[in-house]
Amino acid sequence: MKKTQKEYINNIIRGIGKRLSGSTRLQNKKAGLTWLKEKQLKHMPYNEPHVYILNGKKIHYNNGPEILHSLKEIFVEEVYLTHFDTNTPKIVDCGANIGLSVLYFKSKYPGANIIAFEPDPMNFTLLKKNIEGNNLHDVELKNEAVWKDNTTIEFVSDGTLGSKIGSTTSGSNVIRMNATRLRDYLDDKIDFLKLDIEGAEYEVLKDCKDKLGSIQYLFIEFHGFFDRMYELTDIFSMVQENGFSYYIKEATNVYPTPFYRNQNKPPYDLQLNVFCIKNMAKK
Repeated sequence: MKKTQKEYINNIIRGIGKRLSGSTRLQNKKAGLTWLKEKQLKHMPYNEPHVYILNGKKIHYNNGPEILHSLKEIFVEEVYLTHFDTNTPKIVDCGANIGLSVLYFKSKYPGANIIAFEPDPMNFTLLKKNIEGNNLHDVELKNEAVWKDNTTIEFVSDGTLGSKIGSTTSGSNVIRMNATRLRDYLDDKIDFLKLDIEGAEYEVLKDCKDKLGSIQYLFIEFHGFFDRMYELTDIFSMVQENGFSYYIKEATNVYPTPFYRNQNKPPYDLQLNVFCIKNMAKK
């Protein structure tokens, strides 16, 4: 029987849908995610202890939607995947949260030596449990904020991905804690530096700009505001001056309609993932 044009188009659409869904399922398997597990994590009660099993390892967490986001970004999309010239790369992870990035690095590069900073006390408790409970070695954990001075600072601690340096009057838990100067860790070669420090990246990078040349791969999650766009311009200049090329991806779709922003004010006007790669322009 001859197919109508409508049937032909419907068959094409169904075929594309099956292929896409199959590809998505295959990719999600890298993070142990099934359709049901995704639904469970999306609706998991907040701030209650849970355990997620990933490749035989127990991951302790308190926030279902956040761990789902991180599992997809780190283990499915593999945003930190790279190639090192050594089997024992030195990695400095600033903003390690509950440790998924550390678990990823150690799964890909077992011989890596990692220093992981996480200032939020609630996150750090989970980070320590996830690293020590899974017997990961050559990982140094620091319950400190990364900053431009060795000092004490005010820190907004809420046990989420958004914990950050600075005070607030909105009822969040503001604590005093130790901060460490990142540039003190950049005297020797660093194979990978990850900066996900919720708005502190500009001040920290300014303080380290003459030390960035010791880094092979640099990842920056930039948190910016429209009235401070010079910060992003300065960051681009700093990384270029130190021999990096850079690639930009949107970390969060803050304004789906940027010309028409009638929604409530978000925490940041833009969130970008900036991938800085040494001497890429010459290759």
